[in-house]
Amino acid sequence: MALKIILLVIILIFPLCGLYMHLRGKVRHKAMRQLFDHSTFTAPFNVFMLAFSRVPRTPYLPVSTFPELAPLQDNWQAIREEAVNLHRNMQIKAAANNDDAGFNSFFKTGWKRFYLKWYGDAHPSAMELCPLTTSLVARIPTVKAAMFAELPPGAKLNLHRDPYAGSLRYHLGLVSPNDDRCMISVDGEPYSWREGQGVIFDETYMHWAQNATEGNRIVLFCDVERPMTNRFAQWLNRWLGKNVVAAASSPNNDGDPRGLISRLFKVSFYAGQYRRRFKAWNKTAYKLTKFGLMLAALAAIIAIFVKL
Repeated sequence: MALKIILLVIILIFPLCGLYMHLRGKVRHKAMRQLFDHSTFTAPFNVFMLAFSRVPRTPYLPVSTFPELAPLQDNWQAIREEAVNLHRNMQIKAAANNDDAGFNSFFKTGWKRFYLKWYGDAHPSAMELCPLTTSLVARIPTVKAAMFAELPPGAKLNLHRDPYAGSLRYHLGLVSPNDDRCMISVDGEPYSWREGQGVIFDETYMHWAQNATEGNRIVLFCDVERPMTNRFAQWLNRWLGKNVVAAASSPNNDGDPRGLISRLFKVSFYAGQYRRRFKAWNKTAYKLTKFGLMLAALAAIIAIFVKL
């Protein structure tokens, strides 16, 4: 009986946490889209992180909330030089081998990146090609991930939410049209990038971005550890970052780390091509198959629960 109660609680936690994340904020996915979104499956961890957050749970936070980021702001022009040089040499680019689990869908609409680090040590290519920025980032322990992110003219990121609330997103404007048409909207609140200026937002709110100008946009993009109210929550956040989020690491060039999630994603990407062909061939058959598999999984869970 005790085991049944524990299992029932676990089964209920996921939909309740998923519902909370879905209803959070003013902007939402449609219900069916949210049901299959990755943020639904990570919702229990995110609800925990938000419950014990030491900083406000708002779409944007003042940059002054994280004073340790000041050296990045102070050196933005030197950082910009390295970013411009990378762009000139076409090093800010899409993943060549469909092995970037975290951002693969962004490449379709023009977004590009060059990793400095991803929840671990600096990428060897970053230490070689942009040593100053890599060094500055390495001196800030709360910066768990960093990259240069480019949004070329005409590029757009569709409405989405990121899967993990253990960090907050920092953008430092390096190259920008300084135009309100080059912007990001977080939970319906717009922000336009300006050169030399930073912004911090909670990427687990629904957000989208576009560059509707003829000028390029490059930012220094960082994941900054969310401050927590107690040591256990802080430990868990760091453990998840090091052992789970880090597995999505993707290389810039040969010799850079490639995490397990990104390795597996490469396989699932090609499997997904067959799924998309099936959907294009017959949408009705695709939907019936998808919901049939869902019902079969639900029936299996109920059967296990009854046997207990």
